[in-house]
Amino acid sequence: METLLTSLPGLDLLASAVILLDGEDRIAYVNPAAEHLFESSAKALTQHKFDELFLNGSELECVFRQAAAHQFADKRLDLTLERSGREALHVHVIVTPIDLPDMPILIELRENVQQLKQDREERLLDQSQANKELIRNLAHEIKNPLGGIRGAAQLLELELPERHVKELREYTQVIIKEAGRLQTLVDRLLEPHRSPHIVGDVNIHEVLERVRSLIVAEFPSGLRIKRDYDLSVPDFRGDKEQLIQAVLNIAHNAALALSERILAGDAQLIFQTRIARQVTLAKVRYRLALDLHIIDNGPGIPPEIQERIFYPLVSGREGGSGLGLTLTQTFVQQHLGVIECESRPGQTDFRILIPLP
Repeated sequence: METLLTSLPGLDLLASAVILLDGEDRIAYVNPAAEHLFESSAKALTQHKFDELFLNGSELECVFRQAAAHQFADKRLDLTLERSGREALHVHVIVTPIDLPDMPILIELRENVQQLKQDREERLLDQSQANKELIRNLAHEIKNPLGGIRGAAQLLELELPERHVKELREYTQVIIKEAGRLQTLVDRLLEPHRSPHIVGDVNIHEVLERVRSLIVAEFPSGLRIKRDYDLSVPDFRGDKEQLIQAVLNIAHNAALALSERILAGDAQLIFQTRIARQVTLAKVRYRLALDLHIIDNGPGIPPEIQERIFYPLVSGREGGSGLGLTLTQTFVQQHLGVIECESRPGQTDFRILIPLP
């Protein structure tokens, strides 16, 4: 270690993670940034070979051999390092051979946050487009036979013999009512594709105040709505009614999830607006964007559905239709924006980004 400190001073001060390997690819040194990245101490890490830390670590063996043989000055790789029972690491890796006999390989790792975010946004956009196409086709396929079923049940009811009409009418009414319920569901599935996009000047704070008044009217006590507005956010062109519905879907879901805290009197919703700068949305770079957060202090979204909450018919609440967030995502995307969610017990944060002029 004394040789290291003399030859490569300042490694402990670097913000990027640095690891030094010995001649057998064992970890000989890690700096504090590497301890933070791997969420482990230097003492625990230096007991392992580097590739033993990951399920796919063997991908680096060839690179280490080439480095030990000084076949390159440095090699740069974008990798997803998979860890057992933990979240994968998306990192930019630089492997450099160095002239230290006991530690011939230096590895620098930087979290590839921007790439990870872009990949996730592209994946969500592709999933959303596929979902919309599926919903549209499925709804049309259901709608036609559904009308036939309902009409046939109504005709059948008219033909029932008088002496049995009371007993049998109960069954025809079940068919008619259930067909009507399914028709309502289909109409909701098709709603964002049929409704005209009415564009005008939108003030996001007017949208939030409208939603706030609706939530307060339904939940008059036990729920505090905190407003944290950046009044410099400019107006933008959009469909005000769609945005009201999008925000209302999120806020109403949050209020329902806060039922226990409402009874306890400490439920809280936060509406927060900011301006984000130099934002990439769906592969397009925007100088400014609305950064809207809707945050609650509820129990959080169940982990098993967190990646699927924007899918149609996925709901974390008994009796929920699972369409509210799907419609919200559609409305946000029609404004060239994206919506994402981070949730843990005690805090769920829905973030909406929409380009600004």
